[in-house]
Amino acid sequence: MILIADSGSTKTEWQLIESKHPSQTCFTKGINPFYQSVEDIIISLKSDYSLIKDNIDNVYFYGAGCANEEQNNIVKEALSSFFNGADIQVNSDLLGAAHSLCQDKPGIACILGTGSNSCYYNGKEIIENVSPLGYILGDEGSGAVLGKLLMADLLKNQLPSEIQQLFYETYKLTPQDIMNAVYKEPFPNRYLAQFSQFMIQQIHHPEIEAIVSQSFNDFINRNLLQYSRYAELPIHFTGSIAFYFKQPLSKAIQQHSLQLGQVTASPMQGLIEYHINHE
Repeated sequence: MILIADSGSTKTEWQLIESKHPSQTCFTKGINPFYQSVEDIIISLKSDYSLIKDNIDNVYFYGAGCANEEQNNIVKEALSSFFNGADIQVNSDLLGAAHSLCQDKPGIACILGTGSNSCYYNGKEIIENVSPLGYILGDEGSGAVLGKLLMADLLKNQLPSEIQQLFYETYKLTPQDIMNAVYKEPFPNRYLAQFSQFMIQQIHHPEIEAIVSQSFNDFINRNLLQYSRYAELPIHFTGSIAFYFKQPLSKAIQQHSLQLGQVTASPMQGLIEYHINHE
């Protein structure tokens, strides 16, 4: 049996594969070695993990924060302790996106969720990666950046009064509530990203559409156009922002004369296919 995990900072999806067929799925809290120790991860798994843990041959873990050997080893040590006897492989969520979206073919693989990231994948490994830099310096096109731009326009009265009124009625927030959450509370990126849902619902307003379109164009110009084969390879996307904003994303891609590939809400289905084919 093999076990595949796709993890962000908020949640982890676990998929058990038996005899080359998906069997059971569960969700646990997110695992991110930038914020959690080995002990923290083990405690979380003991609390939330509900699938079988014995007789698992291989665990393939793809996670946010798994960006170097030191961070990967934190996750690997925790998983090795929890899944006794299993072979553990820990990789970045970006490689997970590439395996899911490209399988064994070259392509540009992108994540548009709370954060954003991208890479040129040659069918075997990531060859080029423009650093996303996080939502303050980068993360163009992400939920956190869309939320940040929306809040900035909202608090500086750059939006029509009906949109401002609808926002405050929907979320029951004051400007001071927003400022406190962004500048004084932990995980402001997650806080800001939640407002992308409001933007999905209000995308028919030109002012909201303009924010989304500009952010996607920034993602293309500041990331995708730096890859050596961007003009000839399909550009694939996974993540909630890519999936729910597919129409304006497609429009931005077409405006740059690029080739749009797959757009999925989650990489898991593609990861199942990848690992079944490679067993």
